[in-house]
Parts: sequence; structure tokens; C-alpha cells
Amino acid sequence: MLKTLLAQVREFKKASFLTPVFMILEVVVETLIPLAMASMIDNGVETGNIGHIYRMGALMAVLAAAGLVTGVLGGKYGALASTGFAKNLRKAMYTNIQTFSFSNIDKFSTAGLITRLTTDVTNLQNAYQMILRMCTRAPASLICAMSMAFFINAKLASVYLIAVIFLGIALFCILQKANKYFQMVFRKYDDLNASVQENVSAIRVVKAYVREDYETSKFQKACNKVYEMFVKAEKLIVMNMPLMQFTVYACILGISWLGAKMIVGSSLTTGELMSLLTYCMNILMSLMMLSMVFVMVTMSIASAQRISEVINEKADLTDPENPVMEVPDGSITFDHVSFRYKKDSPEPVLKNINLSIRSGETIGIIGGTGSAKSSLVNLISRLYDVSEGSVKVGGIDVRDYHMDSLRNQVAVVLQKNVLFSGTILENLRWGSKDATEEECRHACELACADEFIERMPDKYNTYIEQGGTNVSGGQKQRLCIARALLKKPKILILDDSTSAVDTATDGKIRRAFAEEIPDTTKLIIAQRISSIQNADRIIVMENGQINGFGTHEELLAANAIYQDVYLSQTKGGGDFDENKGGDQA
Repeated sequence: MLKTLLAQVREFKKASFLTPVFMILEVVVETLIPLAMASMIDNGVETGNIGHIYRMGALMAVLAAAGLVTGVLGGKYGALASTGFAKNLRKAMYTNIQTFSFSNIDKFSTAGLITRLTTDVTNLQNAYQMILRMCTRAPASLICAMSMAFFINAKLASVYLIAVIFLGIALFCILQKANKYFQMVFRKYDDLNASVQENVSAIRVVKAYVREDYETSKFQKACNKVYEMFVKAEKLIVMNMPLMQFTVYACILGISWLGAKMIVGSSLTTGELMSLLTYCMNILMSLMMLSMVFVMVTMSIASAQRISEVINEKADLTDPENPVMEVPDGSITFDHVSFRYKKDSPEPVLKNINLSIRSGETIGIIGGTGSAKSSLVNLISRLYDVSEGSVKVGGIDVRDYHMDSLRNQVAVVLQKNVLFSGTILENLRWGSKDATEEECRHACELACADEFIERMPDKYNTYIEQGGTNVSGGQKQRLCIARALLKKPKILILDDSTSAVDTATDGKIRRAFAEEIPDTTKLIIAQRISSIQNADRIIVMENGQINGFGTHEELLAANAIYQDVYLSQTKGGGDFDENKGGDQA
């Protein structure tokens, strides 16, 4: 874990090195000031030597200025190093997340990843700055002050030694008990973020069902759990201050009493006693700083572990050593394919699938909910790897391709359509970043999206809100289809992606596919038989297996499941007439 985190310091190594250097210099300067003060009192004030007072006063002013400069520089480089470290951590996590397969992403919740990129990184940033500054300054100040105290008077300095041992044991016990609560609290943060994310993304459903009170209650419970964990931890941590204050005043009283007796006995001077009292504060303030560092480090250990998990997570899907860079054609072969989302799942999602699809064919896929239609097509672009058997595209196992090359030739319009914040043109160019406006318009014509875009005030420069909240479901689907067409793929997969458009528009889109991209292999998952009945062949899925595979007429004559679906959809009226573009009575 430590190696993973320190690797992210990178270009901020210089700042990370200079910060403790300047902090140590500041400590050295501060340690010399009490000596100069003692000399001023003993050799200047008590003897009436004005010249010595001036010289020591000037030296103390120079030392104070030097302490100011070194302190400022230490703070500057500490801020640079810690913020740079945080930047690199976020970049490393985000970059690695982009390499994740779907199975990797399934291990981490969205809310958990957001917490890691925000709260956890902030904790580590603060801890790193504390370590560079306080964790250098406090031990250095403690050692220097303790050394000078023993140099002045070893007997009195032993009081400090007792205080340090007492505080060290007490702080260790406190922090050890607090640590378990800090480890738990960040898991509660994940629940809190999940509640916020779910509520905001589904705010329309919440309002439609008047569930605001329920969502508020659920959020309040998540808040209370975070609150309770922090209260338990803070109840222990707040004991630091009373212990510190008790020790400080006990030391001052002890040194003052013993020091006064020594001055009377002429074994200690007044200046030396003043210096020892100053070092007393330095030593105990150093311990206070160390306790703050330990608190911050304790809080950040849980964050460090969570961040390391993301950075060290290896993608389940990787490119082979010598990948194939070109996809010859759009033919697809499933050879005894079985698939599980989790390796230890007792039952496979797909069982012994055998398919052979020719390049340029239009294949319909139909089946009930949970029949594994989406799981089947996800294997084609290698969003998941098969558990058994092989999937071949263009006669080559998909595991032998460079993944970018394969996915650039397999355009997928997923069941859950996603648009990003930006203009319509910017969203369309996800399909081809160099696409001209004319090419974008043509793709939208094929997807029947041009008709509603032209009615918008800014047309293709209309701004799409995050998630496409300012367009309807059908409009979103058509934009996603146009975006996929801009890739000019060899295989086009439509995963129930015309469910929100009317049957007439659905028919127009299918005609455009047949006329404009005849050489592209098209796989269309649909719930309506009218959407796929003109396909070259149709796959009927049931419980992760192929129940039937043939033309509309063949399945209607021989497949019971297909017959039932057809009859249920046409009962009481005729089916879709593509030539007339609507449902016929």
C-alpha cells in the first residue's frame, strides 16, 4: 500500500524533500532563541551590560526573521507537495477505472468510487501535508528542545522525560481505540453518497410517487450512522487536550518549584530557568503536534487502503501479447459458449450457445425478461469474457483482438441509453470524433433524429443536460443510434434501443438500416415482433439458452414460445404494416 501511494508523489519529490528541510531549519532557529534570551538575562540584564543586551536582541531578531522565512517556505512547499500528491492520486484512480471491465466495475459501487475520489483523497492530502510538516517539525523540535534542556540541567530535564513517556503511552491507547471507528466511518460515507446519488438521479420517480419523505428519512439514517461513528471516535480523540493541558501545567509547576530551589542554592541561574520553561512549552507543543498527526494518519489509513484497492485493481480483460488489429468482416460465431458473471456462480447465465451469423445479416433476438439476451450480445464486443467456449468475430476469437480495434468495429446501443452534458454535435461525435456536421446530419436522418433536432432553437448546437434529461426517451434512443452509426461499424447491436419510439418510426429506422448499411451485421434485441419479423433470422432465447433460430415464418410454424408472443401481440388487431407505417386494425 505504501509503495503504491508514494509512487504518486512523482514530480513533487523536490517539494516533498524541501518541506521537511525548511521545517527542521525553523526548529533549529527556534531552539537557538531561548539560549540567546538566557544569555541576555544572565550576562546583560543582571550585570547591566547594555551592549550585550543589544547584541543578543539583534541576534534574536535575526533568528526570528529566519524562523519566519523558513516557516513560510516550509508551508509553501508543503502545500505544493500535498495538493500535487492528491492530484496524482485522483488521476491514477480515474485512469485505472477507465481500464476496468464491467466485472471490475461491479466490484465497486459508483458511490464508493466517488467517495474514494473525493473524501478519501482529501484525507490523504491533509495527512501527507501533516506528515511532511508536523511529523518532521514535532520530532525535531522535541529532540532539540530535550537536548538543550539536558544540556542546561539534566536533573530538571528529567521532568520532561517523564512527561513524554506518560503522554506517549496515553496517546497510543487513545488512538488505538479510535482507529477502528475511523475505519468504519468511511464505509458509512459510501452509503451516504449512494443515497444522494440514487435520489438525485431518480428525482422524477421520487416526485411522481410522492416519496420525498421516505427518501429524506433514508438519507437521515445514513447521516446518523456517519454522525454516530464520528462521535464515538471524537469522544476518544478529545481526551488529547485535557491530558496535554494537565501535563503542561504539571511540568511548569514541577520545574518552577525545583528551579526556584536550585536558584536559591546557586545551582541554576534565572536565565537558565526561563530557557527551561520555554523548552517545556516547545516539548509539550511538539507532543501536541504529534498527537494531531497521529489522529490524521489514523483517519487516513482507512482512506489509503480504499484508494490503493482502486489503483491496484487489475482489469480482468487485457489485450493479448500480439493482438490482431483489423476485423476482417462482421461474421459472428458462438462455439459452445457458457458464461457466468461470477466465477463461483453455481449456474451459468448462458449455457452451451452455438451460433453462426454471416456478415451483413440482420438478426433479431427475442425472449422474456431474464433470458440473457443482453448477456449474449455483450460477449461480442468483449465487455465480458466467456467462461467456456469461444466467440469469434470475422473468424477470429475476440480474445485475440486488440480491444480498441474490436470495439471500434462493434457499435452497441445499450438498453440504458446515456447522453453526456454538451451539445448534440458533441454527443454524436462520440461515435467519430472527426465526423463533419454533414456526416452527423446524415446519421441523424438514418436514425430519424433529424426531425426533432430541426425543431429545436439551436438545432445541432442544442445543449444536452447531464444524462439527457432535457430530451425524451425516444429522442435519446434515436440520438444514441445515430452516434453508433457514425462509427461505421462492421457489427451494429441494438439492445432494445427502439422501445421508446413509435412503430412507424421504428419501421423507418429499420428501412434505413437495410438501404444504407447493407454490409453491416445487425443484431436487434426487441420486445415487439414487428421490429424483427423482417430480419434474415430470429433467435428465441429462454433461460440462457437458444430455444429457436430461424426466419419469422419458420419460427411461427414450429416454435411454441415465438407463437405465444406473436399471438399475444396481434390478438385483437393486426400487426405492424411496414408499408403503411402504423398498426392496422
